[in-house]
Amino acid sequence: MSKEQLYIFDTTLRDGAQTQGVDFSIDDKEKISSALDKLGIDYVEGGWPGANPTDTEFFNKNHNFKTTKLTAFGMTKKSEHSAENDPMLSSLINSKSTSVCLFGKSWDFQVDVALGISNEQNLMNISESTKHIVKSGKEFMFDAEHFFDGYKANPEYAMSCLKAAFDNGARWIVLCDTNGGTLPHEITEIVSKVSKQIPGKNLGIHAHNDTENAVANSLAAVQAGVRQVQGTINGLGERCGNANLMSLIPSFFLKKDFSENFELSIKRENLKNLTQCSRLLDEILNRKPNKHLPYVGASAFSHKGGMHVSAVQKDPKTYEHINPEEVGNSRNIVVSDQSGQSNIMSRLNSIGIKVEKSDPKIKKLLDEVKDREFIGYSYDGADASFELLARRLMGEIPRYISINEYDVSVKKDNAGEIVSYAKAQLEVDGDKILCEGQGNGPVNALDNAIRKNVNKLAKYSEYLKDLRLVDYKVRILNTGTEAVTRVSIESTDSKGVNWFTIGVSPNIIDASFKALVDSLDYKLFKDKAPGSS
Repeated sequence: MSKEQLYIFDTTLRDGAQTQGVDFSIDDKEKISSALDKLGIDYVEGGWPGANPTDTEFFNKNHNFKTTKLTAFGMTKKSEHSAENDPMLSSLINSKSTSVCLFGKSWDFQVDVALGISNEQNLMNISESTKHIVKSGKEFMFDAEHFFDGYKANPEYAMSCLKAAFDNGARWIVLCDTNGGTLPHEITEIVSKVSKQIPGKNLGIHAHNDTENAVANSLAAVQAGVRQVQGTINGLGERCGNANLMSLIPSFFLKKDFSENFELSIKRENLKNLTQCSRLLDEILNRKPNKHLPYVGASAFSHKGGMHVSAVQKDPKTYEHINPEEVGNSRNIVVSDQSGQSNIMSRLNSIGIKVEKSDPKIKKLLDEVKDREFIGYSYDGADASFELLARRLMGEIPRYISINEYDVSVKKDNAGEIVSYAKAQLEVDGDKILCEGQGNGPVNALDNAIRKNVNKLAKYSEYLKDLRLVDYKVRILNTGTEAVTRVSIESTDSKGVNWFTIGVSPNIIDASFKALVDSLDYKLFKDKAPGSS
């Protein structure tokens, strides 16, 4: 039995750009579109040429995509212009795009309220715009805005909008759930009816995520007949976002109902690039990845409960619906106060510590973890601190830099600015070294005191000069006069490796100090620095 072709249409550069706080530069757009092309995406919607300088410049470039069709986005012509004299349509046709996607109203309420024209005028605008783009030779698709709401209110008019584009040569008719309020059973019912008048091979789905159903709605639409699926990397988009292609693409490949019936232009081996593609977008946006994203999130294949870990070690299928490596992700065994020996053994093996299950150090380490978590430590997201704890117990961590004492002060200067100062007395190979620094807070000052005087640390200066703190979080674990503070620090270096450390103390400076020292020790250990005598 031959499989039907599914087409993937990415709208990250246009829908995603409507996200609050997101503003893609030309360089950002090129990096993202290049990654999507390498992945094998059929269509990449680059934006709206003529609407702003960035999009216009992007569409003036030669991108030389190997698999992707660059698509320009716009709207149907305005009533006061003919299609031939509409400047917006001209900018789309003159752009270096292969395809053009125009949105138009398909809900009579929106035609009246938003456009202020008659239903007949709207149909004419759709028809004339379609004819003009098709005549230009570019592949044309019509995005039926508010289609599902329009169909529920007036199915006859909503369908006439689709037909106005399809009957005049549109390759794709995209059904858009613009408000994101349609549920999967409604999608199935409506798409099934639409596909009786317009072939499924010409239908697409564009789902918004306002009810957390964008992925489910897209899957339902495919099963009901559509053959083009639109979405964004990580579900980026206005309000609650769009359908997440990082969830949809692997579902099409790895879930039987879809894999047996459909094929994609994306090569199976390219699935391993999904996690990297997901995290590239977060890197460009300078934000922390969502650990809990399906398939590509850092916690998507994390196991914490001791019985779960034991079962996964025997057969991963017990608690994993796919092999994480298929999408470029990896299994993560979490160590916490809920851990059993299986968690500890698995985690030790993953970091290269070979030890027998009967070794009494396993029980000692497990008890130490539970005791520490009782007073506020949490090794869920602090793998570096856990590895240091384990290796110290195993006797595998040498002494590097001893910090005998430190002093931190905060004062307000004459200009009204708050300035923090820190002094730290370090010891390397018996030599005492005084380091001083200032910063925009006591932790920043303490960090600067140690790292900005790194040349004083002699044999460790080369190892620490590229160390950088990228995130710092504080959590107050209880209130009152005996409050306990937990500090977590994320660090990185020039190799692009990130690690997480933790400190706990009734004093926020002391908690920060402990996390900072762990970060230094981990950097020196992973770079195989010599110990201090």
